[in-house]
Amino acid sequence: MTEALKAIGLMSGTSMDGVDVALITTDGTTISGFGPTFSRPYTTAERQVIAEAVSQAPRIADRADRTGIHGDAERVVTDAHAAAVSAFLSENGMKPGDIDVIGFHGQTILHRPDQHLTVQIGDGPALAAATGCDVVYDFRDADVAAGGQGAPFVPVYHLALAGFSGLDLPVVIVNLGGVGNVTYLSADAPPLAFDTGPANAMLDDWVSARAGIPYDDGGRLSAAGRVDQAALTELLGNPYFSAKPPKSLDRNDFSAAPISSLSLQDGAATLAAFTAETVARAARWFAQPPRQWIVVGGGANNPTLLSKLQERAGAPVTTGSALGWSGDHVEAQAFAYLAVRSLHGLPLTFPTTTGVPEPMTGGKLARSDTDDAERA
Repeated sequence: MTEALKAIGLMSGTSMDGVDVALITTDGTTISGFGPTFSRPYTTAERQVIAEAVSQAPRIADRADRTGIHGDAERVVTDAHAAAVSAFLSENGMKPGDIDVIGFHGQTILHRPDQHLTVQIGDGPALAAATGCDVVYDFRDADVAAGGQGAPFVPVYHLALAGFSGLDLPVVIVNLGGVGNVTYLSADAPPLAFDTGPANAMLDDWVSARAGIPYDDGGRLSAAGRVDQAALTELLGNPYFSAKPPKSLDRNDFSAAPISSLSLQDGAATLAAFTAETVARAARWFAQPPRQWIVVGGGANNPTLLSKLQERAGAPVTTGSALGWSGDHVEAQAFAYLAVRSLHGLPLTFPTTTGVPEPMTGGKLARSDTDDAERA
């Protein structure tokens, strides 16, 4: 039997809103328990640096290149994550020695699996030194190098979470971050997972550019607008949606040009409908209709988006929070779980989740140079 460890997971998603922190206890197979969660928003200045790194990322040819803005952004991301861990530990009366490992996803700035290229900025060794904890980082590289999509990465945790909750399969877990993805779980087959399309990224970018606000709070703008059917049809014409899984996306793979002439509210409504439709269309690849759709991630906090998904899903739509999960921190929990799997040499990705040729582990380990006595 593998040992159960206390692990912190850190996640900074493609929405670039901040750092999520979550603690779980796991042996990398089952979940023993859930600890507290925490979020540290990026400051405006931090987000601007990261956004500039994303905008210049298409020029990257070497994933290790950290010249110019990409080096600046990596320092920003690492420092923000270190601050988030410090605040989390302080808030919960914990010390670095109470934690066995940190799973550090970093910030994705470019994802081009067709070019065997995925770039997550974040300095694992620097974070280990700053926090006094061992850190597993750079999770996606090995999968992409082996020919996998490098995403979605969370399905194996979704499977453990479904087992912990005793869900009646088949179900679909929908993660609505910057990019949307689904994990289809059935009783007699491995998890099937893939990116569905844009989730929050296009909507966030739209309201930020038009209204100067970071996101559509409570789905109010989407609810106030009318869906432009011609624009929606054009958006749905992208060949990605008819491509067979496994498949994955970069947050900037889709253009907002079809909605450029719409009002703020109509554009938001159309983008919400676009996300809902692309998620619902994922069902064409499922072996059986799911009993329910369970939504996690930032999009679970958008009632308009959930309503539009319910109109299309053909089964009840609920949220992870309604099941007692920490819906906003599922991905952070997942990278805690994946860090422990990495330490135990267990597979992180599978042919049915990323298209990798065979189940494979991944991640790199950065050990803290602080000894146990100092950590305690």
